Amino acid sequence: MKSQDIIVLLKLALLHQRKKKHADIMADAFSVRGLEGSLGISKSEVNASIKRSIESGLALKERHSDHPKANLKALIEFIIYGLRFVFPVKPGAMVRGIPTAAAAPVLKSELHSVGEHICVWPDPEGKVMGQSLNPLFKSAAFAAKQDHDLYDLLALVDAIRLGNPRESKLAQSLLAQRLEA
Repeated sequence: MKSQDIIVLLKLALLHQRKKKHADIMADAFSVRGLEGSLGISKSEVNASIKRSIESGLALKERHSDHPKANLKALIEFIIYGLRFVFPVKPGAMVRGIPTAAAAPVLKSELHSVGEHICVWPDPEGKVMGQSLNPLFKSAAFAAKQDHDLYDLLALVDAIRLGNPRESKLAQSLLAQRLEA
C-alpha cells in the first residue's frame, strides 16, 4: 500500500455514490485519465494504485461495468484501525495552508474547541495559518480543491491519523456515515 491509494479509494467511493444518485455520471470519471485529472496523481500511479488496492482487497472490479470500486467495509476498517500506524503524522511548523483534521469545516462545526493551534496542509494559496500537517499524498490539497466531498473525507482521515481521542471518534463516525450513504 501507498498513501495515495487511500485518496484514490476515497474518490472511487464518492464517484460510485454520485453514480447511484445521478446515473449520468460519465464513465470517464472512473478512468485512469479521469482520476488523474481530478486527483493530481499520474496515470501510471493511479493504475498501480488500483492494482494494489484490488490485490489487498480494498477494491474490486464491478461486474457489469468493470469500473474499480472501493470495498467500503474493508476501507473503513483499515482507515479506523490501521491507517495511523501505517501512515503516521505529527503536526509541524507554522505555515499558511488549508485547514484539515479538527480545523476543517466538516469537523469544526461539530466541535466546540479545536485547541490552540489548528492543523493545515501547506499550500501557497492557503489563507489560514496553522501547524503543518503532511497530507496522505502531495496532491491532496489539489484534489480537495477540486471536490469538496473529497476534502471532507481527507480531513476526517487526518483527524483519525492524528489519534486525538475526541476528534478521532467523531471523525470515525462521520467517515462511516459519509462512505456508507
